[in-house]
Amino acid sequence: MACISCVTFFFLFLTKLSIGQREVTVQKGPLFRAEGYPISIGCNVTGHQGPSEQHFHWSVYLPTAPTQEIQIVSTNDAAFSYAVYAQRVQRGEIYVERVRGNSVLLHISKLQVKDSGEYECHTPNTDGKYYGSYSAKTTLVVIPDTLSVTMSPQSLRKEEGEPLELTCEAAKATAQHTHLSVTWYLMQDGQSQATKIISLSRDFMLMPGSSYIERVAAGNVRLDKLGATTFRLSIGSLQPSDQGQLFCEATEWIQDPDETWTSITKKQTDQTTLRIQPAVRDFQVNIATNSTFAEGKPLELMCLVVGSGRDPPLQGVWLFNGIEMARIDARGVLHLKRDYKERASQGQLQVSKLNSKAFSLSIFAAGPEDEGTYGCAVAEMARTQTGSWQVLQRKQSPDSRVHLRKPAARSVVLSTQNKQQTIWEGEALTLVCKADGAESPLSVSWWHIPQNQTQPEFVAGMDGDGTVQLDASYGKPSNHGRVRLEKRDWATFQLEIPSTNIRDSGTYECRVSERTQTQARGLSWTQKMSVTVKSLASSLKVTLMSRQPQVKLTNTLNLSCIAGVGYSDLQVPLTVSWRFQPAGSQVAHQLVRVTHHGTVEWGDFPSQFQKKMKVSQSSYHSQLLIHDTTKEEEGVYQCKVDVYDRNSLHLNDPARASAISHPLRIVVTLPESKLKVNSSSQAQELSLNSNTAIECRLLSQTPGNLQLAVIWYFSSVSPNASWLTILEMDQTNVVKYGDEFHTPRRKQKFHTEKVSQDIFQLHILNVEDGDQGKYRCAVQEWLPSANGAAYKLGEETSGLTELKLRPTGSKVRVSKVYWTENATEHGEAAIRCSLESSGGSASLFSVMWYRTGERSGSQLLAHLQHDGLLVYGKAGLGGYLQCHRASPTDFVLKFHRVEMEDAGTYWCRVAEWQLLGTPSKWVTQASGESQHVVLTVLPSESTLPSRICSSTSLIYFLFVCPFVVFTLLLISVLCLYWKARELSALRLASQKEKSLWVNMNGAGDSPTKRWEEEEEDG
Repeated sequence: MACISCVTFFFLFLTKLSIGQREVTVQKGPLFRAEGYPISIGCNVTGHQGPSEQHFHWSVYLPTAPTQEIQIVSTNDAAFSYAVYAQRVQRGEIYVERVRGNSVLLHISKLQVKDSGEYECHTPNTDGKYYGSYSAKTTLVVIPDTLSVTMSPQSLRKEEGEPLELTCEAAKATAQHTHLSVTWYLMQDGQSQATKIISLSRDFMLMPGSSYIERVAAGNVRLDKLGATTFRLSIGSLQPSDQGQLFCEATEWIQDPDETWTSITKKQTDQTTLRIQPAVRDFQVNIATNSTFAEGKPLELMCLVVGSGRDPPLQGVWLFNGIEMARIDARGVLHLKRDYKERASQGQLQVSKLNSKAFSLSIFAAGPEDEGTYGCAVAEMARTQTGSWQVLQRKQSPDSRVHLRKPAARSVVLSTQNKQQTIWEGEALTLVCKADGAESPLSVSWWHIPQNQTQPEFVAGMDGDGTVQLDASYGKPSNHGRVRLEKRDWATFQLEIPSTNIRDSGTYECRVSERTQTQARGLSWTQKMSVTVKSLASSLKVTLMSRQPQVKLTNTLNLSCIAGVGYSDLQVPLTVSWRFQPAGSQVAHQLVRVTHHGTVEWGDFPSQFQKKMKVSQSSYHSQLLIHDTTKEEEGVYQCKVDVYDRNSLHLNDPARASAISHPLRIVVTLPESKLKVNSSSQAQELSLNSNTAIECRLLSQTPGNLQLAVIWYFSSVSPNASWLTILEMDQTNVVKYGDEFHTPRRKQKFHTEKVSQDIFQLHILNVEDGDQGKYRCAVQEWLPSANGAAYKLGEETSGLTELKLRPTGSKVRVSKVYWTENATEHGEAAIRCSLESSGGSASLFSVMWYRTGERSGSQLLAHLQHDGLLVYGKAGLGGYLQCHRASPTDFVLKFHRVEMEDAGTYWCRVAEWQLLGTPSKWVTQASGESQHVVLTVLPSESTLPSRICSSTSLIYFLFVCPFVVFTLLLISVLCLYWKARELSALRLASQKEKSLWVNMNGAGDSPTKRWEEEEEDG
């Protein structure tokens, strides 16, 4: 019950807070706006006290530092802006507009990408106390401007009444959901304000401009959307008022979280100049047709209006022998006379208006009754106020006489299209049958007499009206690719078998027939031709060749697969398959297959072939190139060729012929290295602190695209000194220093340079005593491969170069006493290095400590430089190693906590430094090494404190857990104390209420009664 009381009290407290408190609100985000465009963000404060005019501070939290406030602008503090926004505020690009005393707008006139962030509006406190919210935030995201609107600028000249079409391309690539609106404008000459023609709103609603409302309603002005980005303006009939500059404007809209639509981008196209020529009223009428026609053939007549510069309502009338036969009025309604109405219903006659200035009369099967004189009359019409039509002017064409041609005797010629009567299997067979004589309706039938047969088989036929009949066997696509019969002109018929086979050999016969109305039986003519079809497999032979059966490593393997055929001009589709059997393997794999469809199908062999292979294919030749060959490409190659007919490009027919080449073995060899390096020895004697360069010269190299690597070695003057790697520059010019030369000082001292194609140099700066010794280089030749591997062709080592210093008179004497040191695991240990003399007063000393482990080579532990700077050989050694100079002649290496792996051999190298030169700088004079010290580490015995300290979980249990338990007990006591205070307060309030109730009852009694009660009490 006590907890419920606490919760009730808390909600009552929140309710009191919500009454009359200050509240700051901003526009709900996120707000998406385009780069380069303005934005206005509103901020409002309510429930405040104090003056009615409140002040506002605007800040931003950028995505790169979401917790750091960057101040932008304030209404009462001119110095409020941070430097990043101060200039834009001073220029007026960012400012605050006060709408009311408690409401403002933040304006950013030109957004930048860096303006994205969380914007905060803050109002300083003017109340008696802090009560409510004093700031609010919204998110602004600045997105790229992806809107593009284009229209090719042009200059157009049109006549009044002509149509006009303009297209505008408007596209966007915004990731957010946005809408586009497109508006077409007209800028008339001498006007400063553009006139709106028509627009497509963001809600896909068409809205005409005030000057184009009637024309849009009549359909004369339209705006169509063609596809996703194309908007077309169509004006059916131009008027003089349409003259001027036309352009298109696109606007991109986005819906904010408060469900209001906001324009984020707007762009206009280039302008198109339109000039309109007023219409010419007068016109002429001409008729066009052939002077003769054949019986049963179509007869076409055209009535053309010439000279009118506009498209007025016209009425056309067709006349035959001076008598009206058909009329098309100004509304486009056709009126036919009785005789012609019946022919039109049977599909024999058609009268139409092709366009505003052309009428046509078509008789599809003309006869003797259609011979005569034709004419047409055209009248310009205008509608009166009553709605009727009146004739403004009427023009008639000259008469045109049409004659019927009489049929004559004919002859027929049968030939092939390519003049060849012998073709290959799969090749198309095209037969052409041509009749001569006067034009007339003809029919044709084709017949085939196979070899060793005498009975003809029907192939195809065509009637005089163009109806085609195909035999069932020739009409199936699977047999011949569907036989086609075409009529090239009135007297030429073409039979095409797209894909022939052996069975199509034989004799072909063409029969041409003609029917006339004057003869009961038609006339016919016949012609024959013999055709032979040869098999494709009869001449197919495949050869695999290579110019180099032995290919050098990294060279290109060139294989050619040639199909030898006797039909090279046929261009039949081929499928070429390349197979490969690796050396030492009994399994052959398919590398690649180039199908006759042109697709490339890769085999199941490792993918490195795909990256290196290039296959090309021409008509009868396929080439396989394998670049940068490696040993993996060594083996036996073969190619297989499948021949298809041309019909197989569309059908999945099997191959007509196949052949495979002989196996070809390819061997991949490494090129012989011709690398030679100068092996002569030389010596250099230098002054202390001077610079020098050691040369490594190549006498000869292997030709080709090879890469070189160079390694520099050094051996000191110490007895039994081993060769140390100074640095290595590999074949990719990456430099890697040796373990003993990996310090920053050594890297600065030694560096290599490729002076020319055959000279490398090792530069040594500020030569010191420790640099004395022998140097040599090793040069390697590497052959790169396309698969990322590199093959080492050879390696040559140069002669020795001995580097000596001229004597300076100084000498460092280090104690050579051999001794051993024992240490206990986890204990401390110290190793000393002593000088036999402390040297001169002008000398400083540096010491370098080395160690050789049981399983590792020598490594640098620490370097105490002459200036007192301590540098460790690698990171992490400073945690338990300390190097210092205990006395003028003693150097100490101290271990704070010895581990078992610290056992090994230790020694030091001491160098003497003096200040020489002008300007003066410290240089080494001499150096010396100590005798080796053997450190033996003995295992330690574990104790109880060490066990406790080594166990993390035990430490948590002994120290952290008691603290957590104590904290929980303290919270429980505070809760009990708070509960007790609440109970005490409730009890005291109850007692006061009871006492008040008793006093009120006593006040209602008479004085006499009260005295009696007092006496009884007495």
